[in-house]
Amino acid sequence: MFVVLGFYKFKNLKSLKENKVILQKLFTDNTIKGTIIITKEGLNGTISGKSKNISLVSKKIKSLFGFIGFDNENLSKSKFHPFHKPKIKIRKEVVPMGLNISTRNKKNNYIEPTKWDSLIKNKNTFILDARKPFEYEVGSFKKAVNPKVNHFREFPEYLNKLDKEKPVAMFCTGGIRCEKISVYLNQKGFKNVFQLKGGILNYLKKIKKRKSMWEGECFVFDNRVSVKHDLAVGSYLICSGCRKPVSPMDK
Repeated sequence: MFVVLGFYKFKNLKSLKENKVILQKLFTDNTIKGTIIITKEGLNGTISGKSKNISLVSKKIKSLFGFIGFDNENLSKSKFHPFHKPKIKIRKEVVPMGLNISTRNKKNNYIEPTKWDSLIKNKNTFILDARKPFEYEVGSFKKAVNPKVNHFREFPEYLNKLDKEKPVAMFCTGGIRCEKISVYLNQKGFKNVFQLKGGILNYLKKIKKRKSMWEGECFVFDNRVSVKHDLAVGSYLICSGCRKPVSPMDK
């Protein structure tokens, strides 16, 4: 059994090239696979390996970059290694939206999964699925709206059209994409912006299917393709032609 750890941290990081080399050796020595994106504004990653190795590497990453804990992390299990190899990438942004904004003084607008359904049941709440269209098609919350934006740099143009008077409840897979979006909306004068704490993965882990507002499965960026409630491996596969997720019915 393998442990899958998804995490992110917004923090000013330095020595990216040097730390990339250290991370590559750390992954190899501990048989860790997956991807970490490191930037000057923070890091984001999903990795897999044996439980004790994931625990060790998690501590080493925090120590290397000088912080105590991730802003958010999700743990799940897989019977197989869901990644082919380790990748450490240096990028300009953790989420490539072209927004020069800081999350340092971000408002605490997180909504726990246990309180999320009450928020989105409110008829006045605008429910924003901050993922890409193909992710939305695999599954989403009831009455959620997807911007149908294929590149996150196009997101600000869509966000500027939203009604500032309506409460906005947003979500994404693990929460990181909502971090910048919520700061941006607050800067634009939105007063009631909320985000699902830990994203969809945290919700599916904590909320039972019979009580859930979630419909379908959740696409994940690894060889599991999708997960269901309790983070069980889903039924989707990746099409070898278009590289998009396909359901058993599609197949």
